[in-house]
Amino acid sequence: MLLASVTFTSCTTSEAGAEAEADGSDPEPVSPQPRAEVVRAHLFDDDANGQAAFARVKEHFEAGNPGYSMEFLAAATEIAADASSRIVFVQTPIEEAPAAAEIHTGSGTSGTELRKTELHVGDIAVLRPGERLTVEPAIAALVFDVPDAPGENVPAAIRPDWDPDITDVLGGCATETGAYRRILLTWLKDNGPYTFHGLNAHRVRITDSFTHYHPADTGFDEFYLVQMSNDEDRILTSYHAAAIESPETMTPELAGQLFDVHDVRAGDLIYLPRGVIHRGLGGVLAQVITVPGFRPGTEIGVDHHLLAINERLGLEGEEALPYNVEASTAAVVR
Repeated sequence: MLLASVTFTSCTTSEAGAEAEADGSDPEPVSPQPRAEVVRAHLFDDDANGQAAFARVKEHFEAGNPGYSMEFLAAATEIAADASSRIVFVQTPIEEAPAAAEIHTGSGTSGTELRKTELHVGDIAVLRPGERLTVEPAIAALVFDVPDAPGENVPAAIRPDWDPDITDVLGGCATETGAYRRILLTWLKDNGPYTFHGLNAHRVRITDSFTHYHPADTGFDEFYLVQMSNDEDRILTSYHAAAIESPETMTPELAGQLFDVHDVRAGDLIYLPRGVIHRGLGGVLAQVITVPGFRPGTEIGVDHHLLAINERLGLEGEEALPYNVEASTAAVVR
């Protein structure tokens, strides 16, 4: 059974107003790019609005990523075999003990091979074509069908808190000392032990990330699968990269329309399409999932532009645009 609940926020303002005359005339409203729609889904709310909104996430994601599909299983004891590979993100409630799991691999006339493991929130099961997963007790899981099979270096289960080959690596959304950031599936071997270009994921506690986007033409869609949160957690988003990257044309009226603020809680799935600026705050623990994988050079920081806008317009206090101080001293591209 598919269970999901979503609230979504979308801007209603446009970049045409970035060139409004400075003669006191009203600026044109800022309007969003057609494909860029941020959607926040709470996966465990079983109501009509929630199911419809998760369907919206699924529709946008699959339309923008041919060959991929996704589903959420609220209480699965089995995930069936498929002709494609499936990446299973375990979202079982944190207080529950790990589930005993078996991955069944067909092997022709010799019967079926079993690989046994345990699965807990934050873990990934990797099912190659023809493989199925059985678990006891049931787990909640976000499942992606991907067009390419992971290589032999990728294990059947990736467990960030139990795998000695996965350790904390600073960077990305977690640059502070002592940050929790564990890379499960990566584009580059230098970043982690398990490489796969079809989908990347890292489990990270986001306290104060730098503000950035992934270009619509060369970047990737991103999901925050929230696994722990507190009352201070927020995600900031903006559809207006072009306006922010042109501080010299910004007006105070337009600056006030640039960002949306999204509250988050454990069990949320936040969809961030290519081209959308985003920043996490407060300490949210999430699986950050990118499709396709995280291409180097496609993480474009904008904090230096936000600082420039504040300084040019004299924005202070509550009127100032939020920015990451550490990332504001120069352009950041990763």
